[in-house]
Amino acid sequence: MKNRMKTYFFNDSLFMPGTQKGPEELYDNALALKGTPGELYVKKRGIPLEVANTEGLRFAPSFNKRPAVVALLRNENDEVVSIHGRFIQTFRGENKMLTIGRGNGFINVSGGWKAEPLIIVEGMFDALSLAVSGWPAVAPIGRHVSWITEKAEGRKVWIAFDRCKPAERDFQKYKSLLTKSIVSRIYPPERCKDWNTALVKLGARVIFNWIQMHMGDNIKSTLPTEKTDYHLN
Repeated sequence: MKNRMKTYFFNDSLFMPGTQKGPEELYDNALALKGTPGELYVKKRGIPLEVANTEGLRFAPSFNKRPAVVALLRNENDEVVSIHGRFIQTFRGENKMLTIGRGNGFINVSGGWKAEPLIIVEGMFDALSLAVSGWPAVAPIGRHVSWITEKAEGRKVWIAFDRCKPAERDFQKYKSLLTKSIVSRIYPPERCKDWNTALVKLGARVIFNWIQMHMGDNIKSTLPTEKTDYHLN
């Protein structure tokens, strides 16, 4: 199963092209968001600076020669395995994202895979949107994470991918991978293709209530109240 699943995911360079810089060095060279174009970008996407800082986002002025907001992917031992960059400007024919590192990890927000409930989203800004809305999440950004099968064993797992056909195929792949988990599908709110669209259009309170409604009253976010209340006003 593991080898078959790997064919569905990306293979990334271990180092930034043209350099010997790996994920940790690239992250160390990045800047705090405040006062940078990265701060403006995350705010435009509905992510308060406080949340972005808490979740470890930084601004890289030249991430493969383009400005990007960057975040780290970590493995089950909390070790850095990759760095993921979302370019803040894209033109026709340019990639929106770039990931460097050996992989096999998640972008984790608000406790990530260790928190309850275990929610798997697609991308970095999907995860951040859930964090703003008072929910934990992990984002594999299309990369294979072999150890989640063990860590999710016996747990309820919510696959919160986008509203599109490719996401349905990815849901089936995860369902076939997580055979020892109880796997359910949860969609972004209606007329929203993903969670960040929902955050910008509808706000954090709507997302919080939407997820709570679909999960049922017996499942609650484990996030402390003082960390989430200010997002939901």
